Amino acid sequence: MMLEELIRIPSPSREEGAAADYLEAALSHLGVRRKGNNLWMSRGKGPAILMDAHIDTVRPVEGWTRDPFEPVLEGDRLYGLGANDDGGSLQAMIEAFSRIRPRRSTLILSLSAEEEVSGSGGLESMLPLWESLYGPIRCGIIGEPTGMRMATQEKGLLVVDCLAHGKAGHAARNEGVNAIYEALPDILWLKDFGAQVTQIQAGTQHNVLPDGCRFVADIRTTGDNIRTLEALRKGLKCSFQPRSTRLNGSRLPSGHPLEAAAAALGIASFSSFTLSNQALCPFPTVKIGPGDSARSHTADEYICLSEIREAVDLYCHLYENLEQRL
Repeated sequence: MMLEELIRIPSPSREEGAAADYLEAALSHLGVRRKGNNLWMSRGKGPAILMDAHIDTVRPVEGWTRDPFEPVLEGDRLYGLGANDDGGSLQAMIEAFSRIRPRRSTLILSLSAEEEVSGSGGLESMLPLWESLYGPIRCGIIGEPTGMRMATQEKGLLVVDCLAHGKAGHAARNEGVNAIYEALPDILWLKDFGAQVTQIQAGTQHNVLPDGCRFVADIRTTGDNIRTLEALRKGLKCSFQPRSTRLNGSRLPSGHPLEAAAAALGIASFSSFTLSNQALCPFPTVKIGPGDSARSHTADEYICLSEIREAVDLYCHLYENLEQRL
């Protein structure tokens, strides 16, 4: 199986070259093309429909009881780094691509890089090229481990660097303004806002009140991140700077053909909290794939072979149903 070979090839984000080399050679019979470490294949003629899975992984965490780069099959379970996220979707989409015969659309299968870091050299860099080749993309199916439920909504991401200001002074004399205490009301406000403060840094030594307290907020957003920034400006007293506003939340428009195609197959839908390449697509998308998001980025990650087989059939039927409705 192709996935077993990919597990053996380390492919952390921005270091996917060897994995891309392997896939380029293995898929040459399907007319694979490459830009950077991104690969794609296409077939058919008509409105473009994208299917995307990513080839990069996170780095292995502590706690693995197996070699993360040595695939191990135990019964139905295939263990290895990236097996669940996103190897299961990648394997299933490649097999589905080989079976699908578009009748009135163009199917683009994307095997993208840099997904785990939402990098500019991944899927985002490919969109202008595809539009020049195939015209505007009508919609997309993003492969991620969802238990074969379909995410019709996905939260975006806004990471904000904050700085609360104080005034240095001697701790014993209670002089100055402690920047940590100045930060506390804003940290509590962010908690109530639904954000997570994940990093805090302040102070140089135990007997000096800090004149600055830096902290980082991770905010999972719905819709436009600019609106979230406006709310932060009204609610926070500290100064802050967003790292990026490009990873907006997404929502499938009500009544979209993807919704009807999934309903015809009895596919359940849900709203996802985890970020994916959906955030980079300016056209309607859904997220669906084999595996379980709870296994992602964990020790002894695995995918079930039965999940991959189920996903192949589902991707084929979903595409066929979608094509009829475009």
